[in-house]
Amino acid sequence: MNPRRVPRSTYRLQLTSDFDLFEAARRLPYLHELGVDWVYLSPLLAAEAGSDHGYDVAVHTREDPERGGSSGLEALASVAHGLDMGVLVDIVPNHVGVANPRPATWWWDVLEHGPGSRFASYFDIDWEAGGGRLLLPVVGDGDEGSVEVLPEERAVVYHDLRLPMAPGSTDLAAQHYELVSWRRGDSELNYRRFFTVTTLAGLRVEDPEVFEDSHGEIRRWFEVGLVDGLRVDHPDGLRDPGDYLDRLAKLTDGSYVVVEKILEPGESLPSTWATAGTTGYDVLALVDRVLTDPGGEAELDDVSGSVDFAALSHDTKRSVADGSLQAEVRRIVRELPPDGLPDDLVRDAVAELLACFPVYRSYLPLGVEHLVLAFATARARRPDLLVGLDALEPVLSDPAQPAALRFQQTSGMVMAKGVEDCAFYRHSRLTSLNEVGGDPGVFSLSVEEFHEAMVRRQAGWPDAMTALSTHDTKRSEDVRARLAVLAEVPSPWAAALELFLRQAPLPDPVFGNLLWQAAVGAWPISRERLHAYAEKAMREAGDHTTWTDPDEDYERAVHAAVDAAYDDEAVGRTIAEVVGLVEGPGRSNSLSAKLLSLTLPGVPDVYQGSELGDLSLVDPDNRRPVDFDEAEASLARGDNPKQALTARALRLRRDRPELFTSYAPLSADGEAAEHVLAFDRGGAVTVVTRLPLGLARKGGWGDTTLALTDGSSRRVADLLGDQPAVVLVPEDLS
Repeated sequence: MNPRRVPRSTYRLQLTSDFDLFEAARRLPYLHELGVDWVYLSPLLAAEAGSDHGYDVAVHTREDPERGGSSGLEALASVAHGLDMGVLVDIVPNHVGVANPRPATWWWDVLEHGPGSRFASYFDIDWEAGGGRLLLPVVGDGDEGSVEVLPEERAVVYHDLRLPMAPGSTDLAAQHYELVSWRRGDSELNYRRFFTVTTLAGLRVEDPEVFEDSHGEIRRWFEVGLVDGLRVDHPDGLRDPGDYLDRLAKLTDGSYVVVEKILEPGESLPSTWATAGTTGYDVLALVDRVLTDPGGEAELDDVSGSVDFAALSHDTKRSVADGSLQAEVRRIVRELPPDGLPDDLVRDAVAELLACFPVYRSYLPLGVEHLVLAFATARARRPDLLVGLDALEPVLSDPAQPAALRFQQTSGMVMAKGVEDCAFYRHSRLTSLNEVGGDPGVFSLSVEEFHEAMVRRQAGWPDAMTALSTHDTKRSEDVRARLAVLAEVPSPWAAALELFLRQAPLPDPVFGNLLWQAAVGAWPISRERLHAYAEKAMREAGDHTTWTDPDEDYERAVHAAVDAAYDDEAVGRTIAEVVGLVEGPGRSNSLSAKLLSLTLPGVPDVYQGSELGDLSLVDPDNRRPVDFDEAEASLARGDNPKQALTARALRLRRDRPELFTSYAPLSADGEAAEHVLAFDRGGAVTVVTRLPLGLARKGGWGDTTLALTDGSSRRVADLLGDQPAVVLVPEDLS
């Protein structure tokens, strides 16, 4: 077993039925040769049949047989520990997959026995709101006749959905659930879910019995030495994340744990939490912005219609609170103590407060300042709601109040669906900034601000994860690196966009900007992949067409624009010209960003295949299989610059950790000083190029020098040679 309690790096693998634990074990020698310290696995527990991601765990007592099962985990752990590598596993405590209920599972028992089920308390169900029944919003429009009752089989069947019948019952009305129109779910659902996904039912892990039953297999992993650390998915969905992490630390004997907590700019992770830190979206946002030219902001703003992102986010969050998450708002209102006010006024006030909440959530009493700000903002925006807001404030500020706890679990849902999954698709100024954990309204970051953030990180969260690409990023690191170049060439981009919109007119030119940035950022991309992206992007944006109510005319125009990229000569030529302009500087940005993420304070994570170069868009595009045979071959040949740089940094992190124990910013002097970002980690010195087109316009580095911590100075040109990014060790500088 790996003796290290903290990984020096991780490498994320997405497990599927085609790439299972046995195949992952077979690829560990490559990861070891690359320099990886721990392998980092997507969820392992038994998920819904056919799941391609594993976040819909259906059975907590065993590993997923489609992903290799328990024998696969044992095989992988054996190989990993034999290579002195650790094993980090993603776990999903917030919810359980219920799309296809299975006999002998908790959800099945609740469907069969209702409130009398011994597992009824495992789920966050408001039985009273459903008239004593569980609402299942699964019936299609006008399809009620497809619901069948089969007493002889003790089953209720709706197409492929098969449900148990209550003991002794013979008809639909006697069941503990009610099959209703899918359209009723958003306003009437009476169980907590993951975001807007009704097939992922919330678990009450705050209940000790639920915690034990849902974590028994996880406990075994640590007791027998199969797993060394955990990544906790969506902690903000839990009733009390801090308490949960305390119990998890006890279960794992204080092993390494990171949390998928999304921090807004300026927000800090609670220091009392038993975790090494976040999974790194906060660092990703800083890396992207320090490599973005602030000089392009005004012109790109003009091109995209000068949208106020804060106002846009408020409105999309409010739309979500009034629409797809209205059931959650209504439940908060039901849990409020009686106040004599009309329900519609109170619902309006709660929804407005959710729309005004500045971060994902509070953890009362921690984060009460965010609640105070939300109330102040709501009062300023909606003075007509003052009486409702005044009644809400003392209740929602009190962690002893059920409604306050419910509000905390809901605000993150509204933020995720309103901002990440909606506003990010409507704001198109520079889409490399439209990323989880970042605020697209914050365009760039100075080198000084970046250093200040890293000094704080080294002091407060030195073992938190750093990431550049994940299975959830909207665009891969290489796409973002290429798109960042547009900030250096805003005028050529404006001219290209004008041609695109003229040749392939779109009803919404702001969305057109987002679509054509995706095409240029991921080019060359297949027609099929770009069509799939366009469909997801315009439906997530939700202002012209949606998943549930598609506008055929609008979608036809968007898909015609996609086809123009391949069929219209002028469009194709212009794409080639823009790509020719940004591709080289984009590669420079990519190497700089990669080296930053690998050598900054924290535990660097490499998303599968990203070391090779990967021009992927949002999932499922970013979850395509990796050619590990070619990865092994190219590592041996040494002909992939990004892979070679990744290997050098990872090997240093693993084999010479004493070089990465502190953080000291290094300052540059000379005409090109603004184009270098450098720091000393306690022996290892990282030097990267920023704003490469601007550097080229100045004719290169010239006599620009870098001051080292020993008092000496070196010419940046000598340190970098012909590379945009290098990590140097003491012998390189002697």
